[in-house]
Amino acid sequence: MLSTAHLLIVVAVVVLLFGASAIPKFAKSLGQAKGEFEKGLRESREEAEKNAANPSPQVGAPKSDEKKG
Repeated sequence: MLSTAHLLIVVAVVVLLFGASAIPKFAKSLGQAKGEFEKGLRESREEAEKNAANPSPQVGAPKSDEKKG
């Protein structure tokens, strides 16, 4: 587990590498990416629930009006 000292060192290295002005931009883009990811999960979950409640026929499955044989 990271201690407070480890976290401070990581923050200091990030500031030295990217500069203090780049950190808010990075945090903003990270937040937007998280929001898009959660939106995709929510849409996927809704689509799965919709398909579970109303399943469509499988591809290649014979239609009910087709004659077998």
